[in-house]
Amino acid sequence: MEIERKYLVEKLPEETPLGWVEIEQGYISTDPVIRVRRQKTEKEEEYILTIKGGGLVMREEYELALGREQYERLRLKCEGRIICKRRYRYALPQGLVAEVDVFEGDRRGLILAEVEFPDEAGMLAFEKPAWFGEDVSRDIRYHNSYMSAERGSGES
Repeated sequence: MEIERKYLVEKLPEETPLGWVEIEQGYISTDPVIRVRRQKTEKEEEYILTIKGGGLVMREEYELALGREQYERLRLKCEGRIICKRRYRYALPQGLVAEVDVFEGDRRGLILAEVEFPDEAGMLAFEKPAWFGEDVSRDIRYHNSYMSAERGSGES
């Protein structure tokens, strides 16, 4: 079960991130969500197929590792735009981590922070840091699957 909240962010915090990863992802389907993703750091590259259940804040999620060839073939089956972003990880209190996505392409300028929680109680007790903006967890416009399908000016 994935339990997460999303927040708009105006700018990255001053502190040094725990790390970063470049992400390219596309959607074979948005209902149900079937996503393929390439994640690349300075040291490695990995490919993942993800299937997500319904819901905006709490939903089932299954992941399967892919090889590069499998990813490339599945990427050709994606509908809509391919989303490209750089994800930074920042430590939060109570052992939580903020994954902050800085989008590229026609989404340039959009920065979203996601926090995943171990349980619903932790999510409900969470107090966002000062650098987090509006909670957009229940706003479908800020879900990657929606952004990939939304009409726009090309790939992002």
